[in-house]
Amino acid sequence: MKMQAFQVTGFGGLEKLQANEVLVPEPGQDEVLVKIHATALNNSDIWMREGGYGTDTSASASAGWRREGIDFPRIPGSDVAGEVVKTGNGVSTDDLNKKVVLFPFQSSGEKGYEHMSNDITYIGSEFDGGYAQYVVWKADLCFERPLSNYVKSAAVPVSGLTAWHMVKRAHIQKDDKVLINGATGGVGSLATQIASKVFGSEVIAVVRDDSMKDKMLDLGATNIVTYTSDSLLEDIYQVAGGHVDVVIDVVGDALFSTSLAALGVGGRFVTSGASSGAVSEVDFRTIYLKHLNIYGSTFGTKEEFADLLKAVSNGNIKPLIDKEFPLSQAKEAQEYFKKSKRLGKVVLLPNENHNKR
Repeated sequence: MKMQAFQVTGFGGLEKLQANEVLVPEPGQDEVLVKIHATALNNSDIWMREGGYGTDTSASASAGWRREGIDFPRIPGSDVAGEVVKTGNGVSTDDLNKKVVLFPFQSSGEKGYEHMSNDITYIGSEFDGGYAQYVVWKADLCFERPLSNYVKSAAVPVSGLTAWHMVKRAHIQKDDKVLINGATGGVGSLATQIASKVFGSEVIAVVRDDSMKDKMLDLGATNIVTYTSDSLLEDIYQVAGGHVDVVIDVVGDALFSTSLAALGVGGRFVTSGASSGAVSEVDFRTIYLKHLNIYGSTFGTKEEFADLLKAVSNGNIKPLIDKEFPLSQAKEAQEYFKKSKRLGKVVLLPNENHNKR
């Protein structure tokens, strides 16, 4: 049996993302076949295609999440929600028809340290992912979907796990003043909710303009500031009543210096992205004189994933959907994702007739 899929055929522009008819994969030992009803886009989908993690012709000869060469063609997509339709050896048939979201990576890391293992393999990078009608994945990495809607459930796994772990990594506590850069994106909008509604902090959301204010306040932000302001740092001081305790950042270079300046003594800066640029200048005196703590953060643990899904299921966290596209418009979806000024996630619908169930 064959299925529709989009494959990245090499490093480059959108011409490297090609629609193809390919064989439906067969589940192996301890695996299940999942019929995909929704796949949310992430920056990693685009960076993998563009060689943002390195290319096989670079000096480091590394690419993909594992820093090894990508095996092209590769089906991208890491945020997947769907239904188990076939089980492999070692998997109970009781798993059939389960409606699931996929934990996005595999590793040999011990419990609580899965995300820090050197052998992480990421769906949509080292494994074929969600830009298709079906995908194979380990049965024990398929979790019950948190919501009755596939589209909103697909918005949770990667962005939600990333945001949850960043909040935990920064040791955010009740009443901390937390500045969130990129607050309207997939990670930022979820981090705003997690930090404020789950951990009880005071969130200052950094957004494009004042038109986002009401939406961000609904998500749990106490105040907003606009990154287009000529007095951004002063604006932060004003709404925070001084320095902030924590900065959560997925933006990178554009706001790095401002973020460090906004932090008070002993402040915590946690990063998990670099959408505006991966290289920045830093005055080390700012770091050591203020006793700043800088944390790198990627993914999270299976226990954190379960906690995240519970918070979503309980209604404490509400995934935001900006726009939906049929799988046939995957190129247009990536173009929209990269260029648009959006609030929330962009989602592909590989099997459109069932995505709402």
